[in-house]
Amino acid sequence: MRVIVWLVEGTWPACVDAARGYARGAGEVVLLHVDEPVADLAHGAFAGLLGRAGSEPDPERRLLELGGTSAAELLDAAAARLGRPCTRLERIGRAEREVVAAADGADLLVLARDGDRSRLGPHSLGKAVRFVVDHAPCPVLLVWPEAAPDLTTLPPPPPRP
Repeated sequence: MRVIVWLVEGTWPACVDAARGYARGAGEVVLLHVDEPVADLAHGAFAGLLGRAGSEPDPERRLLELGGTSAAELLDAAAARLGRPCTRLERIGRAEREVVAAADGADLLVLARDGDRSRLGPHSLGKAVRFVVDHAPCPVLLVWPEAAPDLTTLPPPPPRP
């Protein structure tokens, strides 16, 4: 059994805990972190300064260094929390598409809600998680990063005609 655990800052501990609890017998656990290509955006913005770009250093390289350090630290913390051998996978690109691609051939994908977590309902899924849930090529375990909201947060049923 191959389990992919999508790690996102702020919600990764819940995903690792879920993988530890629900995928004990997994042959392989892959910790996945995806960086959005913000360094490219910073370079593009910097290059567009109409001649003023030469007065300051281009931020692209520094952002790449910071992003790599941050991802490595997150993967190290997640691996320590998991407490078993695992594979670490770093990707750069649109998170939702990279996660779906990484889940190809997996037996389970673990991810956390990333939207409004104060109430139950579809708004608890942000755009990236919604895309992954809708397009994942394997079963998905969707976890709450903290305790799930009370059932009283359910919206009322629609009126009957």
